[in-house]
Amino acid sequence: MKGLRLYLRSRRAPAATGSAAGILVVMWVLWESSSNSPEAGLQMVVLTILLLVAALTMTLSGPDDELDRTGALPWPALRALHLSTALVLIGGQLLITQLTGARFGPTSLALRDIAGLLGLTAASAAVIGTAKAWFVPLGWTLAAVLFPQGDSLLGRVLTWQAQEPSSRAAAVTATLLALTGLLAYAMTGPARKAPGDATTQ
Repeated sequence: MKGLRLYLRSRRAPAATGSAAGILVVMWVLWESSSNSPEAGLQMVVLTILLLVAALTMTLSGPDDELDRTGALPWPALRALHLSTALVLIGGQLLITQLTGARFGPTSLALRDIAGLLGLTAASAAVIGTAKAWFVPLGWTLAAVLFPQGDSLLGRVLTWQAQEPSSRAAAVTATLLALTGLLAYAMTGPARKAPGDATTQ
């Protein structure tokens, strides 16, 4: 138990979880006060998931990247469990809104986007580091939401985050991103911080 507590503290998990909960409350209040529909719009749901994933990005690395590569801990399994827990945490928070007057769903869309964006963030963390890992999901998702494409296969793939839940192309794209991110992050961990990044995280 002490090891788990130290792990969570080193990942700033309490602060990240609190930030995610605060973001969801803000988005919930915005929709509840500005719309007559109990179902949050697709763009609102996608942007909320993006923000929740960004809030948890800080937990993908600790204060010492070298420490995460030493010792007897099974780091690949631990990192995979970490990502799985983040998926459950975000999904659970959105699921709670189904009991309220402003619902963020449907569940299939939420799970697809959470898995895809977490995978994309994890892959980015493994390649460019945790400090900049949210750049790629943010830029891609904003472009997908602001510039929707037509019904072509390429368009559905490029804007997978904002596609309807029934879109098979979007589901396949999200699954590939989730698996890629899971494997990259679990096997290699976050990229080592540049000297200047150590003070910004």
